[in-house]
Amino acid sequence: MDACDGQHEAGDDFDAIRPYRDDEVDATLAALVRNGEFLDTIARYRLKRLSRLTPRLARSLVRRRLQRTVRHIHSIDDFQNHIAHYMAHMIDTTTTTFTVEGLDKLDRHRAHLFIGNHRDIALDPAFVNYALYQSGLSTVRIAIGDNLLQKSWVNDLMRLNKSFIVPRSARGKRAMLAAYQQLSNYIHRSITVDNHPIWMAQREGRAKNGIDRTDTAIIKMLDMARRMQGGGSRVGDAIGELRMVPVSISYEFDPCDLHKARELKARTDGESYQKIAYEDILSIAAGITGFKGRVKLVFGTPLSAEYDDYATVAEEIDRQVLSGYTLFPSHHMALEATGAAPELVDLAGITPADRRAFEQRLAGIPPELRDQWLCQYANPVLNRAGHQPL
Repeated sequence: MDACDGQHEAGDDFDAIRPYRDDEVDATLAALVRNGEFLDTIARYRLKRLSRLTPRLARSLVRRRLQRTVRHIHSIDDFQNHIAHYMAHMIDTTTTTFTVEGLDKLDRHRAHLFIGNHRDIALDPAFVNYALYQSGLSTVRIAIGDNLLQKSWVNDLMRLNKSFIVPRSARGKRAMLAAYQQLSNYIHRSITVDNHPIWMAQREGRAKNGIDRTDTAIIKMLDMARRMQGGGSRVGDAIGELRMVPVSISYEFDPCDLHKARELKARTDGESYQKIAYEDILSIAAGITGFKGRVKLVFGTPLSAEYDDYATVAEEIDRQVLSGYTLFPSHHMALEATGAAPELVDLAGITPADRRAFEQRLAGIPPELRDQWLCQYANPVLNRAGHQPL
C-alpha cells in the first residue's frame, strides 16, 4: 500500500516489537507457506468440505496456491497491495456501504497518531488503512496486543502488515514499565522522526458493551517518551508533537456481536469467562467474513497542545469519537427493544427493510443472551446523549 517501511530500523532498540522490514519479507512468507497450522486454517475457511473429508489434500491445494501468490510479493508494499485487493472484495461482499469523512481536512504531509474506538480486532485498523490507501496516503503502523500473537503464523502475518507489539503479558512492575517505555519511544519516533502514522485503540481490548471510553493510562503511556527525554512535564506538548487525531468507526451490525454477548452474560452472572482455544483468531475470521451492513469511518480534528492533564485529553478524544459515531437504524431499534429512554429513540427514516434485517438478526440470538446483545447496539445512543448505559 505504500513505500518501503522502516528500512533504517535494523539493529535499533525496537527489533522485538517493530513491524517487519522489506528484507524480512521473503523468508517470512517462505515460513508461512511451510506452516501446516496456517495452511489448515486457510483450508477450513476456503475449502470447508474438502478440509473435513481429505485434510491433507486441502492443505496441499492451499500450499500450492500460496506459493503462486507469494512469488509476486517481495516487500511490505507488495504485501499491503495484495491485502488491498482482498479488502475491496470484503467491502463488496460483507458491507452495504463504506463511507469516510474528515480525511480531506488533515495535513497530507505530516504523520498523525490515529486513536479510535475499538469494535473489531482486525477490521478497525484495516478500514482506516483502506481509507488512507484509497486517498494516496501512507498506511498506518498498527498497535496490537501480544495476547493476539500466540501463534507464530499470526505474529508473522500481523507484522508483515505493519503491526507493532503492545506488551500485555509482561510480568512485574519493572518489566511492565520497561515495556511501556519502549512502546512509547517507538510511537514517538514513528511520528516525529519517521513521519509515519500510527493507529491505536483508545483502550485495551474491544468495547464489547458498545461503550466507547478512552483509558487515561493510554495517554500517560504516550507521554512517557517525552518525559524520559527531559522534554518537560506539560502533557499538551507531547500531545501536540504526536498530532493525535480521534477516529470513530461505526458498524451497522457487528459480526462478533453474539460472541460478545456470551462474554457479557458470563460477567453479568458473576462467572469467570473462559475463552475457547484461539478465540481471538476465530473472532478475526468472523469479523472479516461476517455481514456488517453499513460502515462509516470519521476522522476528527488533530488535538492541540493546550492540555494540562491526561483526563482532559481523554475527555476530548471521547467527545470527538462520540460526535463522529454514526447511529444506524440498528442502534435505535435496539434501544426501542430494551424499553429504556424512549425519548432518545429516533425511528424516522427506518425502512421496513431495516426492521426486517434487525428482527431477523435478533431472532437468531438465544433468549438468555438478548439483553447483552441489545445493549451493544443501544448503548451508543445512550452514550451520545450522556445517559447511563445499560
